[in-house]
Amino acid sequence: MTVPPDDASLFIGLMSGTSLDGVDAVLADCAVTPPVTLAHRYRSFSSELRGALGGLCASGPDEIERSSAAARDVAHIYAACVDDLLHASGVSRGSVRAIGAHGQTVRHRPQLGYSVQLNAPAWLAELTQIDVVADFRSRDIAAGGHGAPLASIFHLAAFGTSRPRAVINLGGISNLTGLPASTALTGEPVVGFDCGPGNLLLDFWTQRYFGAPFDCDGAIAASAEPDQRLLEALLAEPFFDLPPPKSTGRELFSPHWLDRAMSRGNEQELPTLSPEVVLATLTRLTAVAIGDAIERWFPQAADVVLCGGGTRNATLQRMLAAQCAPRQVLASSDVGVAPDQVEALAFAWLAHAHMRGLHGNVPSVTGARGGRILGALYPAGHL
Repeated sequence: MTVPPDDASLFIGLMSGTSLDGVDAVLADCAVTPPVTLAHRYRSFSSELRGALGGLCASGPDEIERSSAAARDVAHIYAACVDDLLHASGVSRGSVRAIGAHGQTVRHRPQLGYSVQLNAPAWLAELTQIDVVADFRSRDIAAGGHGAPLASIFHLAAFGTSRPRAVINLGGISNLTGLPASTALTGEPVVGFDCGPGNLLLDFWTQRYFGAPFDCDGAIAASAEPDQRLLEALLAEPFFDLPPPKSTGRELFSPHWLDRAMSRGNEQELPTLSPEVVLATLTRLTAVAIGDAIERWFPQAADVVLCGGGTRNATLQRMLAAQCAPRQVLASSDVGVAPDQVEALAFAWLAHAHMRGLHGNVPSVTGARGGRILGALYPAGHL
């Protein structure tokens, strides 16, 4: 096998988010800033793997064996997605400097000093015969940070402009990166944090009551009006009022959290609501949490750029446009990067930073004591 030169600029980024639906892979040329996407592929997780990963998001029996088996399965589907990507692009694996593999988050507890992403990077390096950079979050957490959000440094490279801009990732959890104007001479820091639920609760509710994996185009939510009393009950969650840096995940915004919040609402004489009304309200919750986050922590934003799977939800986009007015709300594709590729591209960029010995975190975002080189390298063992 050909060993890539140390200055090779081709990197692969792999990202599977809290929605547990599958993995996005991009092949990127990182010789320029922002990096250029050369190819993109996606592979869905099987229902069995989704169930295994979802079951590991909460405490249960025999976790060591279950998590090890699931991590190995994740590595195999990651490797298959890499093969798809190389076949589609016509690029040889010997031309790729490294893979940046995020892994599948099953626990995120930075306040306890850990965040767990299942991946089995040694398996991935062996299966692909490409160097792998993984375990990006733990170095930031060791330095006192949250280990999240990590895409902010890429958002700065890809979306920075002469006006202050808010970048919103609409994944299972929504998060914000506040980018100061690139011409600012004030040393204003980048702002970033998790806003709250993104698609996570919408998908859960749609699966429970409508038998579909997600609310396609937001059509179900569009069929009803949100209930203000339920919305207020949900917004009573203390997380929304915490100042940044902050991060969250399935540990908080779970089906149990939703059921408990609705039970509290019923104690306050919340009426019986149809599943459609609840879904509309959950969609509004995502929009309100994001809009409030911008107003409280980055009000100078001149426009808002959306990326992630939630950009396919037209109802959510309409609610966000209303919530963020008078700011213009754009899709990331309007400024050069397809919404489904942003996070995978960020991990290609982070792998590139690791191989060049550059800091990958933004301390003003994560709360770390300083910049750190993120990730651990798993060499492929080239012959």
